[in-house]
Amino acid sequence: MSLSINHNLMAATAARNLSSQYAALSVSTQRLSSGLRVNSAADDAAGLAIRELMRADIAGINQGIRNANDAISMIQTADGALQVIDEKLIRMKELAEQAATGTYTSDQRIIIDSEFQAMASEITRIANATDFNGIYLLNGNLSSSTHSGSGLNATGKLKVHFGSGNSSAEDYYYVQIGCCTASALGFHGSNSITKADYIANNNLVFLTNDVLAMCDAFITSPASVQSQFDASQYSDMYTDQSSSYVYLFATDNSGDTHVIKGYNSGTYGYVSDTNLNEGASSSISTQELAQKALDTVKTAIVSKDKIRANIGAMQNRLENTVANLQIQAENLQAAESQISDTDVATEMSSFVRNQILTQSAVAMLSQANSLPKMALQLIQG
Repeated sequence: MSLSINHNLMAATAARNLSSQYAALSVSTQRLSSGLRVNSAADDAAGLAIRELMRADIAGINQGIRNANDAISMIQTADGALQVIDEKLIRMKELAEQAATGTYTSDQRIIIDSEFQAMASEITRIANATDFNGIYLLNGNLSSSTHSGSGLNATGKLKVHFGSGNSSAEDYYYVQIGCCTASALGFHGSNSITKADYIANNNLVFLTNDVLAMCDAFITSPASVQSQFDASQYSDMYTDQSSSYVYLFATDNSGDTHVIKGYNSGTYGYVSDTNLNEGASSSISTQELAQKALDTVKTAIVSKDKIRANIGAMQNRLENTVANLQIQAENLQAAESQISDTDVATEMSSFVRNQILTQSAVAMLSQANSLPKMALQLIQG
């Protein structure tokens, strides 16, 4: 290479190397200071895209964990109220047992009955007042197997959404809580129950039109049914949640409401006819009623226990869901870290290397810039 004044090729080479090493030093400095290997799309375009999708999933899963924990809190609120209702039912059992014996007078039984009715009223008040964030839990709003409405005005089963997608098999399920008012538990204030009470107690749902047509065909065939009721008086047909039974309500000429139950086995067959006016006793003002009330309270306790068992199982399921989501979020975070985070040890080695090369390039550029002075020495002689 000849000695020249117009072009200092060694200086240009040193400057190019300095620019390259300084850029690498800048990248190392950025990665070490931010903790991220990928700070822009230029660092790793594919990695950036994957990382952002993972970050979105992680954020969604973490919110899903909070959603599931909120549902657990809601269930715990319902269970706490049911625990209080349990105490009321135990007291009602005690009062019914007391009034059932023959050593008390009628006036004394009326006094006992007043507390019995007060306990029943308190059960209804608790059921109607128990809410979580404005969602009433025990008044029957969450007892239906169908969901309608939105927000705080929604009725029926409550959707708990915890997954990052919208798949019914993976990302959400429903919470149902039975009605726990006194009437729903079997206390009706008289010796009869209403059609609404029966539906609430048996978790019945409306039949579709095609099933209604089959019910009409079924109900006109049994002679025992035709002899008791006029066909025009049949109304409000329901089925249970498993669709195993069909229920038809009818009122006879004396004003009694009956529920006629048929079994769904391809062809409908007559099973039973229950007179709702011969329901369980909700009074202990007489010895006979008090004896009947013992069975009523026992049935109410069993109904309440079924509800508590159901929500207890749902709470356990939600807790398992939270544990699974936490593991999923942890593993997804680890995968995202592999793509996104800086390996400090490796990057620090690169930083030191780039720092030394940068300093060396600066020194060599300084030396290269001084080389043209040698040409002056030749000219000066």
